[in-house]
Amino acid sequence: MSTNTQPDNAVKTTAVPHVPMTALRKTSLVAGVLYILTFVSIPTLALYGPVKEPDYITGAGPDTTVLIGGILEMIVALACIGTAVALYPVVRRQNEGVALGFVGVRVLEAALIVSGIASLLSIVSIRQAGAGPDALIIGHSLVAEYNNTFMLSQALLPAVNALLLGSLMYKSRLVPRILPVLGLIGAPLLIASVAAKYFGIYDEHSAWSLIGAVPIALWEFSLGVYLVVKGFRPCRITAEMTATTPIDRGASA
Repeated sequence: MSTNTQPDNAVKTTAVPHVPMTALRKTSLVAGVLYILTFVSIPTLALYGPVKEPDYITGAGPDTTVLIGGILEMIVALACIGTAVALYPVVRRQNEGVALGFVGVRVLEAALIVSGIASLLSIVSIRQAGAGPDALIIGHSLVAEYNNTFMLSQALLPAVNALLLGSLMYKSRLVPRILPVLGLIGAPLLIASVAAKYFGIYDEHSAWSLIGAVPIALWEFSLGVYLVVKGFRPCRITAEMTATTPIDRGASA
């Protein structure tokens, strides 16, 4: 005959310990989300269609699509800077000079994006002021300015960023090497594509332009997803950033 010493209404519970998110995991999560955010401007390919029409500046109708596109691209510009700021404290431990170059080019990319937004918003402002036929040449010039800044900010500079950040990620092993390899292979392809468009060999809407852009797009998107889902891989840099010696603890006590 067994004796149960526990009350009948006793409930067994299993406590699940709370595992705090480390600073490195927060960094990878923020950087990953920001990288994914840089893709929110994809709808502008359609949203900016009307404003690029030759007679848009003298026409009538709502400007909502252009304004929405401007907001989306502004988000991209801020996210570009955010990715560099978030990753810099980590990747500078691999090579501070290259990491600083990555930050600088990323900021330049954001500045050119904002410059392009200003060009299209200027068309909207002139249109709303009731511009006549004399403003057509102004509209064409502003659209051309946007196209040129787009080619630099969202085509050429992402390739430069891929070379800088890709080399840092490849050497440090912070992410699987297949990811930066995509960027390192895609960068010269995209640079060659930009050069071809610059010299008029083909235009932005060519299939070759799309082929040249795909590897870099895959690199940036896959990097963002990996950082969100997995975070940084264990490596020398993560070990250095998480290591705490007894002397350090005593000094901070």
